Amino acid sequence: QVQLVESGGGLVQPGGSLRLSCAASGSIFSIDTMGWYRQAPGKRRELVATKTTGGRTTYSDSVKGRFTISRDNAKNTVYLQMNRLKPEDTAVYYCNADKLTTTTQALLYDYWGQGTQVTVSS
Repeated sequence: QVQLVESGGGLVQPGGSLRLSCAASGSIFSIDTMGWYRQAPGKRRELVATKTTGGRTTYSDSVKGRFTISRDNAKNTVYLQMNRLKPEDTAVYYCNADKLTTTTQALLYDYWGQGTQVTVSS
């Protein structure tokens, strides 16, 4: 059983900052890619940022230069530092773990957290 638990969402004014955290727990040996996606009301879920065990990162154009993704591989934890937040960043942010190897060497794909709300408003 694998679980992803996010924390750190909330209400912030435009121009402010928030830091999201996501910890994966369970029978985990390794996780190739961890990342963040978001879904605003009435819109499709979209990629925000991902990072592989090897350090390769991907960002959506809309957050480049403002958001930074980082990982603690030993703790199976991923973070998202969000700076200079804009109202259009308002969404539910979901943590994702992909290509996860369990302690019994099973390979699992696409685990999701429950989501955390980020609201940017004055």
